[in-house]
Amino acid sequence: MKNTNKYIGYIGTYTKGESKGVYSFTLDTNAAKIIDVKLAAELDNPTYVNISKDNQFLYAVKKEGETGGVAAFSIHESGELSPINSQLTAGSSPCHVSLDSKSRVLFSANYHKGEVVSYLLNAETGSISPAVSVIEHEGTGPDPRQEKPHTHYAGLTPDENYLAVVELGIDALITYSVGSDGTLTKANLLPLKGGSGPRHLVFHPNGTFAYIMTEFSSEVIVLTYYPEDGHFTEKQYISTLPDDFSENNQGSAIHISSDGRFVYAGNRGHNSIAVFRVDAFSGELSFVEHVFTGGDWPRDFALDPSENFIVASNQESSNLVLFSRDGASGRLTLIESDITVPYPVCVKFLHD
Repeated sequence: MKNTNKYIGYIGTYTKGESKGVYSFTLDTNAAKIIDVKLAAELDNPTYVNISKDNQFLYAVKKEGETGGVAAFSIHESGELSPINSQLTAGSSPCHVSLDSKSRVLFSANYHKGEVVSYLLNAETGSISPAVSVIEHEGTGPDPRQEKPHTHYAGLTPDENYLAVVELGIDALITYSVGSDGTLTKANLLPLKGGSGPRHLVFHPNGTFAYIMTEFSSEVIVLTYYPEDGHFTEKQYISTLPDDFSENNQGSAIHISSDGRFVYAGNRGHNSIAVFRVDAFSGELSFVEHVFTGGDWPRDFALDPSENFIVASNQESSNLVLFSRDGASGRLTLIESDITVPYPVCVKFLHD
């Protein structure tokens, strides 16, 4: 999948305007340029995608008529995608999809339904079996947009014993134990700051610290994870915005460098990526810089496998942006911002 210094990536999109589905691209790290942007698979609103650890399969959110769910694709050497199968149910499609390292279980989070779902996978063929657990959340939050649960993220803890589920609608982080058959059993619930609207989570490579990006309050929440029973505790809240910024902003994505030294958080509205340095002992964050994303509404971004670059997606201006990344300081430098992809949402690279 990797050709010397070329890395293949995928973009999930909203299929409005000219957008037709999942797009692929190649990052040429020698030339510091994104090339070969093309449609990889045609499907409706694949707003989030994820890739198996062996780079054999891609899983995407899928909408089809009045139904929604998840779809499986095989990945060719060229980067093209071939459909395998899908699992759909009545109602809205999910907003997030993830899987375990052995391609045994797939998880989805559904913002509109306020539910988390698990599916068994066939590790050889990549196909998705019908859901084994469907859990609907209950509750509300103080913000008018929190009129019901809005499940926004579901991903495994580093030990893969628990599923960490971020609930934007009720300001909570919920953990479920994952059975050998893929079934989910509630283990813990951590209430978070009311009205913060927690959105996405990323773990530090040490497996102890975790970081949540909030959508409404535009903050990063620093957490400590306890693997013995899957619970979390809060350590720090830090804003992703300048003190003098008072316009509309919604927090988006959050990612961390593989050395655990820098956290990156997206701001839709301020149209920036906030860069933070990680304290190696406490896991707490200190602000480094804001870098503007060369477009409107940066929905997601990803570090490439070399981690010398970051590719960001500006949803409303329909462009990808390439930054170079300084591994010592964590700082980003804009290289190019004129790569057209219609209504891009999610960015994922094949694993190195």
